[in-house]
Amino acid sequence: MATDQDPYRVLGVEPSASASRITHAYRTLIRRHHPDTRKPAPQAAQSGPHQNHDAALQQVIAAYTVLRDPSQRADYDASRAAHARRDHDRLAQKHSQPARSAWHTGPPVFLGDVTDSHPPPRLWITVR
Repeated sequence: MATDQDPYRVLGVEPSASASRITHAYRTLIRRHHPDTRKPAPQAAQSGPHQNHDAALQQVIAAYTVLRDPSQRADYDASRAAHARRDHDRLAQKHSQPARSAWHTGPPVFLGDVTDSHPPPRLWITVR
């Protein structure tokens, strides 16, 4: 099965679906894409639609192979959860860093000249 294909999405079920629901979805999709049960294509377009059905059939079989076995399904769910956590952590790290604008890229150049040549300002003025 291609790594970008989610078996739950291929079968059209939720990750919390029961084994019987997964089997029902598998059988429904097999009937839809199996060469013996699909409608015959017109002679002119026989190569195109058959290839789509064959690819879909292979995806359905691969998805069901993963989800029908409890240990394979548990392994897939664990890797899916780890991948989601990794994506979440990466996104959280990206958004936790402060944004840098053009105004905050470094110390202003003109402050060095001003502070070096003038004494600090007086805070209190004495009036006589």
